[in-house]
Amino acid sequence: MKIVVLGAGVIGVTSAWYLARAGHQVTVVDRQPAAAMETSFANAGEISPGYSTPWAAPGIPQKALRWMFQRHAPLVLRASADPARAGWMARMLRNCTADAYAVNKSRMMRIANYSRDCLGALRSETGIRYDERTRGTLQVFRDAYQVKAVQKDIEVLRADGVPFEVLDAEGCVAAEPGLAFSRHLLAGGLRLPNDETGDCHVFTQRLAALAEAEGVAFLYGTAIHGLEGSPSRITAVRTSAGRLVADGFVVALGSYSPALVAPFGVKLPVHPVKGYSLTLPIVDEARAPVSTVMDETYKVAITRLGDRIRVGGLAELAGFDLSLSPRRRATLAKSVGELFGGAGDLDRASFWTGLRPMTPDGTPIVGPSPIGNLWLNTGHGTLGWTMAAGSGRVLADLISGRTPEIKSDDLGHARYLRRRPVPLAPIPQAA
Repeated sequence: MKIVVLGAGVIGVTSAWYLARAGHQVTVVDRQPAAAMETSFANAGEISPGYSTPWAAPGIPQKALRWMFQRHAPLVLRASADPARAGWMARMLRNCTADAYAVNKSRMMRIANYSRDCLGALRSETGIRYDERTRGTLQVFRDAYQVKAVQKDIEVLRADGVPFEVLDAEGCVAAEPGLAFSRHLLAGGLRLPNDETGDCHVFTQRLAALAEAEGVAFLYGTAIHGLEGSPSRITAVRTSAGRLVADGFVVALGSYSPALVAPFGVKLPVHPVKGYSLTLPIVDEARAPVSTVMDETYKVAITRLGDRIRVGGLAELAGFDLSLSPRRRATLAKSVGELFGGAGDLDRASFWTGLRPMTPDGTPIVGPSPIGNLWLNTGHGTLGWTMAAGSGRVLADLISGRTPEIKSDDLGHARYLRRRPVPLAPIPQAA
């Protein structure tokens, strides 16, 4: 089939890759001048299936209230009269139960584990390199309360057969020698030896080049103005380069996906959640991390990417605002400074922000939409890099009429989408 993929982030590019490998004629459209220039540009760098955890968790409402009064809070809620945000938050709060958390985490880990396997196979097949490492992830705790609270995650890990190690402070230092200089701050840790790291931006751009060699066409610098068609079938997408007609369309526009499909009565529960990162050049190898360290106190990931340290995390509900907050920078600097002080040069750090497309329960939307030839691959939140390869493979299998290698029916529209009455002539909206 002839398929147009809308969006050239890591989700769109992996979708295009697997669709092309399945024999389809693929065109990718993106408003940016190259692949991975928005949310995929400078994320935390971790590929962590075991830490595929919903933000909607027991105790989060109480924590959110406390965080409102903390300078270095991991979650920031800006006041807003936006009914879409209010509805999204209400649905998130309904998922903050023990039962919902266990179901959501298990589902997220399923796609994340599969994605890691797909990524490994892709790496073996193509030889692609992206400052990758396969040395696990270490979540560090600074007090006894955090050590006790992680027990619910351990139960899910054990139930799903995910290898893990519970470590004391000395064990944390053995896994990450750079923590020797902050040993006094550590109460313990949880290590997942099968997790990986890598530069998402580098990966996506190199995979785009490989996909282009496979015949995929990339239309960069091309704005997407809207879809054309009926409630049962899309016929074309309107762009700044003209109309593109195809047999199928894939929406992989992250936080901008809902606006594109809304005129056709499809309501996506995807909301932008702003995240930040710092990228520091390493100046002291002995103090630097060897893989990813998750600072549970600030919900910050500190990752080794070649000769750099990427410090990423935080969550801010601020709509589509992309301004850089000095306070958020200070939180990232505080986390890496306390755990890996002197490892990198903060004075030469680059500061970045991006919008993660979050669903209320953390699970992405991967699969068909209620419109016959419109497919969705969005809503991955903080885990787009972790889930990208698996999501792209599942989507390509579904579009090609093949049964995916993992259960996927609970990733699609049946769980996440609502259909509203559709006007005869939908009003186009830019995405």
